[in-house]
Amino acid sequence: MSLARRDILMGAAALATASSSRAVGQDRRVGFAIVGLGGYGLGVIIPQFANCRHSRLTALVSGDPAKARTVAARYGVPERSIYSYETFDRIRDNPDVDVVYVVLPNAMHAEYVVRAAKARKHVLCEKPMAVSAAECETMIAACKAAGRKLMIGYRCHFEPFNLEAMRLARSGAAGRSRYVVSEHGFVQHDPSKWRLKTALSGGGSLMDMGIYSLQAARYMSGEEPVAVTARASTDRSDPRFHEVEDMMQWTLDFPSGAIGQCMSMYSAAQNHILLMGDKGRIELEPATRYDGNHMWIGKDGREQEIVAPPPGPGKTMFAGQLDHMAQCVLTGSEPIVSGEEGLRDMRIIDAIYRSAREGRTVGL
Repeated sequence: MSLARRDILMGAAALATASSSRAVGQDRRVGFAIVGLGGYGLGVIIPQFANCRHSRLTALVSGDPAKARTVAARYGVPERSIYSYETFDRIRDNPDVDVVYVVLPNAMHAEYVVRAAKARKHVLCEKPMAVSAAECETMIAACKAAGRKLMIGYRCHFEPFNLEAMRLARSGAAGRSRYVVSEHGFVQHDPSKWRLKTALSGGGSLMDMGIYSLQAARYMSGEEPVAVTARASTDRSDPRFHEVEDMMQWTLDFPSGAIGQCMSMYSAAQNHILLMGDKGRIELEPATRYDGNHMWIGKDGREQEIVAPPPGPGKTMFAGQLDHMAQCVLTGSEPIVSGEEGLRDMRIIDAIYRSAREGRTVGL
């Protein structure tokens, strides 16, 4: 996405939010069904509805009925709004549900986005959007055919430090972009985790932490890459990596001549973004954690620490993301991180895997 287009979209989203608040007042709260009560859906997303102004939890979808009933009782969801994966399609008949938020393993995203669209619900889907570009295209087509919105859960577009870093990059604080470093990873200890199973994850660290690295390279440079060169490094004797890759390193070539150097990994911890321009640099470390992020600017080092503007009253990046989707539903505006954004990432990811597999540069 070009810088100009991103500015327009973000400005339009802000205007839509303001006009929506005037038009609909504070009494209209968009209802969300959470599909998947794993660690992220239950432990991170659901508690955030308490911080939302325009969003509320109205339904749950889970394969564990007892767990779903316990969660429903805790958060005031009526038992009639609890669904299993088998009964999910009945959500069409629930007027309290406006948006279905798919928080499932990667390989299940496409199925439940399509089913939600057929049930005439708007959709918020976790990243990565799917396990292939072809699946992404199917998801976009299903939502368009149903006249429903599709947003991808790129939470960093609602995180204060990342937003401030984007603003500084657009304003020319570092000058002309020349080099972007983006590295994300953590130590994945348990070989039984679904993220280490190809059938559920679609890949290894690239399909998880690699999304942060790729996204940051794109939104910090403000350009779309034209070629990628990748290399994987995996110890297949390690029981964690019998099916998926551990480390993936890739270089992105941008039209301006700028270079992006990215890494994802499951055997070491890193969380770092650095944009270097011809006038200075913008650095975040940690860059994309749930909290505790830091940012600096300087000519050739960390000369000035930046305090990012605080989010709105009661807001977190997660509540901001939920409320942005709600505002899009209320106003008819398009999400700043739409299905097309998820498709762009997945096309690049497909090319990264191809480059690593074939040992050559792949054009985009």
